[in-house]
Amino acid sequence: MKFGIFHELATPRPFTAENERKVLMNALEQVRVADEVGFDTVWAVEHHFLEGYSHSSAPELFLTACAMQTERIRIGHGAVVCVREMNHPIRVAERAATLDLLSGGRLEFGTARSSTWTELGGFEADPDRTKQDWDEFVRAIPGMWTQERFSWQGSCFSMPERAVLPKPLQKPHPPMWVTVTSPGTELDAAERGLGCLGVATASLAEQERRTKEYKRRIQLCDPAGHVNDRVATLNFMYCHEDLAVAAKRGMSFLGTFGLLNSHLLFTREAWPTTAYQSLGGVSAPAASKGGGNPGAAYGVPDGVAIGDPASIVQAIKRWESVGVDQVNFLVNACEILPQEQVLESLRLFAREVMPAFREEGGGRA
Repeated sequence: MKFGIFHELATPRPFTAENERKVLMNALEQVRVADEVGFDTVWAVEHHFLEGYSHSSAPELFLTACAMQTERIRIGHGAVVCVREMNHPIRVAERAATLDLLSGGRLEFGTARSSTWTELGGFEADPDRTKQDWDEFVRAIPGMWTQERFSWQGSCFSMPERAVLPKPLQKPHPPMWVTVTSPGTELDAAERGLGCLGVATASLAEQERRTKEYKRRIQLCDPAGHVNDRVATLNFMYCHEDLAVAAKRGMSFLGTFGLLNSHLLFTREAWPTTAYQSLGGVSAPAASKGGGNPGAAYGVPDGVAIGDPASIVQAIKRWESVGVDQVNFLVNACEILPQEQVLESLRLFAREVMPAFREEGGGRA
């Protein structure tokens, strides 16, 4: 089991330069601490125009800063929006390879096709084309990284033979993922040999169903590049020695994130299309039913990593039991928690929770 921290760069109003900078600086400090204490990956999303919810419109810059300030933690581009109006695939390949070089070969390369009309409409992108665009991106980019000269003829883009430079440090190329927000995307990931990067909360039972089918189908895949068969899920984490304190603080930022997320609901009706069966990322964690969940009395949903170290170990072991390889944690939202509380939560998690999931002999799993 591996652990990551996940950044949306949610920003409180007013959207002043001071507030924007504070969010970025706090996030960078969290990444430095996560690197020091043994987290495996830092992920940053790409979103546009989503006021408050996510100001991570230039994640490649934020992640470059992360790479320059850390030594071990892997750099998760989670994920590049693979829509031609937003990002040209050649530029995506160039930027990602440069980030892999700058980080010393630590890049994890995620792909996505956006999930809101606010974003797609802002770039005048056609929602009915996004999956077709994404498919061309994920099949073309590995060729740009691995072939000395590359050409492409497609419906999304075409290019004559050129040397796409630089090439990434990792061979044959950085691990590739696709973000999963709604049921069915995990099948797209499996069919192309991509890692399954969960970015919307799902119940344990739903995650188990998706993971089993994903693992079955990826054995039969037509890989877009080098196969990455890992499964990650998104969670919320606040760790404190006192379960009641952890629940009060952790649920405060989880509730804020859920409120911001719910503001995206209206975009579902703005452009009806079969290309998007449901709006990604808006489902709330399943309500706790007790059944041995220590946080149930405090309102902590099943499987959510908010609590004392023992209860968080118990929650993560349940995710591990359904086949999840990595859990990525949101650790704050709109600076609801003071920075010192977030950092201490990260340190306590590393001291008291990580050892239960690390291989014997110490070190990173």
